[in-house]
Amino acid sequence: MDEKGVKKNLSNEEWKEILTKEQYHILREKGTEAPFSGAHLKTEGEGIFTCAGCGSKLFDSSEKFKSGTGWPSFMDAIVGSVNLCSDLSHGMNRTEVTCSNCGGHLGHVFDDGPKPTGKRYCINSLSLDFE
Repeated sequence: MDEKGVKKNLSNEEWKEILTKEQYHILREKGTEAPFSGAHLKTEGEGIFTCAGCGSKLFDSSEKFKSGTGWPSFMDAIVGSVNLCSDLSHGMNRTEVTCSNCGGHLGHVFDDGPKPTGKRYCINSLSLDFE
């Protein structure tokens, strides 16, 4: 843990001890939950969405919008909270979103979101907690 008590560089075995099987699959194996199945799809109210793996603050609830895609969607992330990288898996060209603290897979970002950002951070509910 770092000076703030936030978990980061853990072994696979340590991650398996603190995450559910489903969370491990998404956060550590880059899995995807079924659309319309996640608890945070309908989460409303003021607060912060945090990484289910390490607790880092990722998305302000004011950035959440209903995209109709089946996953929680956000117009923007908290500055410095996520990393973006090319994802060419499954024969697609996408941009993966990971937690900048623990490297956990969160989802993908697309250029079909609402103004002002035009972004749609499409995030797995199981990779998030809500405070």
